Amino acid sequence: MSISPNQIAQQVVESILAQKLSPGERLGEQELADLFGVSRTLVREALMQLQARGFVEVRPRRGWYVVEPSVDDARDAFSARRIIESGILADAGRPLQSVTPRLRAHIAEEQQAIDGADAATRAFLLADFHVCLAEAMGHRSLSDILRDLTARTTLAASLYQSRHEASQSCAEHAAIVEALEAGDTALARERLLSHIGHVEAALNHDEPLVRDRLRDSLSPLPGPRTGTGTSTSTES
Repeated sequence: MSISPNQIAQQVVESILAQKLSPGERLGEQELADLFGVSRTLVREALMQLQARGFVEVRPRRGWYVVEPSVDDARDAFSARRIIESGILADAGRPLQSVTPRLRAHIAEEQQAIDGADAATRAFLLADFHVCLAEAMGHRSLSDILRDLTARTTLAASLYQSRHEASQSCAEHAAIVEALEAGDTALARERLLSHIGHVEAALNHDEPLVRDRLRDSLSPLPGPRTGTGTSTSTES
């Protein structure tokens, strides 16, 4: 069955979340068409979707490229995440006792990936925690917005060589869930905002890093979390 432009676009976003696609990486139409087994027309539709969502850009006479977020772009994305994620915790859509088991299971997957050698799955899961949190709290519409924002901050983490360690992200996620388990949404919100602040502060805005890959970058992840519309050792 032929893959749709939406599915191609989603695979690109997931590969960004997994830090398998880098800022400034070229996305050749023919190479993507060959990779997904579709026409260049369908690839172009997917790329236009991604352009509208702010993930790719067209460079004159050169083609499509993953965007390289500026420092201001990165700050704006982190600011938007703080507003949305803190709002999600301030307005829980479901009883907390129905939320925390799913989040605990996600953190166990994070820890397993950290202990293993699959950097892409580790990166994806660490970023995906925030989308999982939105979904678990009953905010399905916001989870789609948050997925895109998290992917944008992931691009910033790749470009500006984040120093935030995977183990630190996992521990901070666990602390957020511990507060939710205790029924203390105010403490969970405080810990969430602190975590996002740590991730942003870990970016080195003076030393951007750009890499160039494609085929390996867009290979599917081995068994990502079921239900996602979908971190190296960093998380965004």
